[in-house]
Amino acid sequence: MTPQEIEALFTRTDGSYAFARWGRPIAPVVFGVEDQTLAVVKGAIEALCHLAGHDIAETDPELGVNLMVFFLREWDELRGVPDLDRLIPDLAPLLDRLEGIDANQYRIFRFDEAGAIRAAFVFVRMDAEMSKVPAETIALAQAAQTMLLWSDQAFTDRSTLAQTPSGAVVLRPDIGALIRAAYDPVLPPSAHDPSHALRLSARVGAAL
Repeated sequence: MTPQEIEALFTRTDGSYAFARWGRPIAPVVFGVEDQTLAVVKGAIEALCHLAGHDIAETDPELGVNLMVFFLREWDELRGVPDLDRLIPDLAPLLDRLEGIDANQYRIFRFDEAGAIRAAFVFVRMDAEMSKVPAETIALAQAAQTMLLWSDQAFTDRSTLAQTPSGAVVLRPDIGALIRAAYDPVLPPSAHDPSHALRLSARVGAAL
């Protein structure tokens, strides 16, 4: 991946460069799925953590859990989740906006003093389009998009996933190499200078 391609993946619609990776072990919890799908989602998160060389944990000592994944049919279901409005300020107007644009997924990140990801909330609405997608594919895509703070327009034109000749859906090798490179301990946990993409590019080249 060229530095320009990497820079684009972390450049937001307002033109700012914003990169962050997790700064603590990921302690996930999943709501709204059966046990079989729960195992699939947690398995995808574990696989991405293994790829990145990052730890996964049962609990976070400060927060209990720090990655909350919600599967739902309608955005309105979240209005009835106890205390969710305390975790996510301005929840009501956010849900109004998501309903207005007919969104089927949304992610919110929280950060620590160093700018690293401290917690994340992932919402997947199983609309008609999303319901056609296998659980394994949804889980892998959401895990990949939660490992780093990507641009809000990073994957509008091309998915994080690819299909093998046999028909299996896998993480794109370049995205996998980028995630692995992003967790190199030599690099900072967060960055706002586009020159950071040059350092990532050098490590991606070595990882591919």
